[in-house]
Amino acid sequence: QVQLVESGGGLVQPGGSLRLSCAASGFTFSVYAMDWYRQAPGKERELVAHITNIGSTYSPDSVKGRFTISRDNAKNTVYLQMNSLKPEDTAVYYCSTASSTFRYWGQGTQVTVSL
Repeated sequence: QVQLVESGGGLVQPGGSLRLSCAASGFTFSVYAMDWYRQAPGKERELVAHITNIGSTYSPDSVKGRFTISRDNAKNTVYLQMNSLKPEDTAVYYCSTASSTFRYWGQGTQVTVSL
């Protein structure tokens, strides 16, 4: 079965950096696009980065220039490099992928940006 396991979250000061990792298993990782979403308390889950199977990427303006998504198909892993973090980036970050009929989610990793 599909498994997505995130790691790398934690507490960081404003302006700091974190790199999240998502280890994938149970499907042919190299042929699927991968996403990172986040959900802050009281807010809807939102997309923060998308990478296609061939490495094309997209990020919304809120994180563009600060967050970078990448993938290593040999390791079945997708990464999210987050720089210049702001308090408003505080959220649970989820790794995700989708088939034609279902979207899969990891368990999430907490990122807290605070002094």
